[in-house]
Amino acid sequence: MLAMFGLFACLACAEAAPLPTPSDSVPVDVELVLAVDISQSMDENEFALQRAGYVEALRHPDFIDAVRSGRNGRIALAYFEWAGVVRDDGVIAWQIIDGEDSANAFADRIEARPFRSFRGTSISGALGFGARLLERTGFSSPRRVIDISGDGPNNIGPPVAAIRDAAVAKGIVINGLPILISPSPSVSRLDRYYADCVTGGPGSFVLPIYAASEFSIAIRRKLIQEVSGLTDAGSVLVQDAAPVDCLLGERLRQRFSDPYFPELDR
Repeated sequence: MLAMFGLFACLACAEAAPLPTPSDSVPVDVELVLAVDISQSMDENEFALQRAGYVEALRHPDFIDAVRSGRNGRIALAYFEWAGVVRDDGVIAWQIIDGEDSANAFADRIEARPFRSFRGTSISGALGFGARLLERTGFSSPRRVIDISGDGPNNIGPPVAAIRDAAVAKGIVINGLPILISPSPSVSRLDRYYADCVTGGPGSFVLPIYAASEFSIAIRRKLIQEVSGLTDAGSVLVQDAAPVDCLLGERLRQRFSDPYFPELDR
């Protein structure tokens, strides 16, 4: 079983090339990684809404004001897209955001990306990749954050809770944006899944999206909270107190996918 988990971990990062990072240690207020789900369970409308939400949030004056209001007046931002694997051409490397021009430039790079999707949902692979990005920066900051969005549970790679715990042990905070616009009947409690299995660290939060109209505002609230370091603004308490199975996605894959698609389409 451990060998299998190791194989899955390699699959999750096999196509991710080393990224260039700044040569000098630059002080910033937060190092923030945006990890965006592009698995095939996302339809074209959800893709477009998610993409537009990030672009609009990065360009919004409230986000830019939050960046400028920090002690250093700048943050470090990286972005990548993930599904069953993380691909090197799905990564936008680290950039300093310190005002309107740099925020718009980063938003332009996201907006210019082609729409595409791949099979599999490896939240654990995405968290592992995000943690490695945070270990290879040329910045110094008091906070390191992975901001992950998705519309389904982990179904490939090592167990997500174990990778989450390893990242949190390194001082990384993980926040979640579960997308519940068209929830699967078998995964109706994705917000609780994210709360129990994905997010973690001091001040971490889950901000579910239940309707298409909520995308833009929710993403903006989330980014402002992460940049400002506030722990009680914009958070949503997941009301369902009953815990979920953190291996739910793996069990569903064994039942519904593996008999028909035994190989992950990389």
